[in-house]
Amino acid sequence: MAQIFEIEGGKELKGEIKVAGTKNGALAILPACLLTEEPCVIKNIPLLTDVLVMIDILKNLGAEVGWLDEKTIRIQAKNVNNDADTKLVRKIRASILIAGSVLARTGELKIAKPGGCHIGVRSLDAHFEGLADLGIKLLSENRDSEKYYLKTPSKIKPGVVCLNEFSVTATENLMMLMAAIEGRSEIHLAAAEPHIQELGEFLKAMGAELEGLGTHTIIIKGKKKLKGVEHTIQPDYIEAGSFFSLAASTKSNLKIINVPVTQMEMVFRNLKKMGVLYKIEGNDVFIEGKSSSLKAAKIQTLPYPGFPTDLQSPFAVMATQAQGDSLIFDTLFEGRFKYVDELNQMGAKIFLCDPHRILVCGPTPLYGTKIKSFDLRSGATLIIAALTAKGESQVFGIEEVDRGYEKIEERLQKIGANIKRVVVE
Repeated sequence: MAQIFEIEGGKELKGEIKVAGTKNGALAILPACLLTEEPCVIKNIPLLTDVLVMIDILKNLGAEVGWLDEKTIRIQAKNVNNDADTKLVRKIRASILIAGSVLARTGELKIAKPGGCHIGVRSLDAHFEGLADLGIKLLSENRDSEKYYLKTPSKIKPGVVCLNEFSVTATENLMMLMAAIEGRSEIHLAAAEPHIQELGEFLKAMGAELEGLGTHTIIIKGKKKLKGVEHTIQPDYIEAGSFFSLAASTKSNLKIINVPVTQMEMVFRNLKKMGVLYKIEGNDVFIEGKSSSLKAAKIQTLPYPGFPTDLQSPFAVMATQAQGDSLIFDTLFEGRFKYVDELNQMGAKIFLCDPHRILVCGPTPLYGTKIKSFDLRSGATLIIAALTAKGESQVFGIEEVDRGYEKIEERLQKIGANIKRVVVE
């Protein structure tokens, strides 16, 4: 049995919708709890399938986990195993984020090749090469069925790592490991995304010293014994940006609550470029979709603080409703445009120039039909498109959406969306 979303589009939406805790932040903070034997309390946990899988991985590694309320969890890792469960690891790509903490605690890690969205080539080379700079050896690798086996030297020393790309997860793994190594370490060409900065603040609260958060050089003075802390997961800037697109594409006035405004400079710049009217009041953003006259723009994704790759597909829906031809250039992943055929089935005129660029010709009316989600972000994009379109759409592959958007249909129903989850054979 599978689940789909049935959506009746073409309706104006009204009201307010709150941004949940960031998925990517939680997926780094949770494994960081393994760095200490003391308990950690994490609040505002987003209830997503990826996050729940990560919690199961922590349990499998020996952590004691208890829910204090619906979104607050207590984790204590008095003992840590170093052999990760293959079935769990292959469910999410973020499972690789246990590497830094487990290596710090046990000196070894056995882990299968992680799973996750198929959005292009995402090698683990940045992880393995960065760890190798600290003397950690990759002793075996079988890409078919066996596990990667990583082992630290008998006495691991601080060091300097220069990454071969702005890898978010490699940066996070190295930060966790270095936080537990006594002495001064550095990461050059580090990623700078908001959830990396959040992880850095978490590690500082645990007792490590960090400089350069938000830049591409991070300096870490680690401590062998880190302490347990209490932390609240920050709101998700990707979800906020998706809601901006929803309001503009459906020509609706919506108030987006709990927006991490300071993290979204390039998002706001591109909203303005596309003619979207908005007002910022503290941590709330009011999108005036009814009054906006959307216009074409060139959008290029870049590592933070550039425009996020995770938002180019929701903005492509806006581009279908904009006057003129928009060029969207995803510099990071060559598999991000699988949603294009689905939007074209709905009436969009989008041309794939090459694996990294599309041309969106607008405005075009969208019409409901059967469409399929191929990854997390395209799933959210197709929901926005279906709510923009006239008529009924059926969105298949919604398990991808559940990985990154908490109870999305319930939250959309509260602002007037005609969306329901249906079980089909």
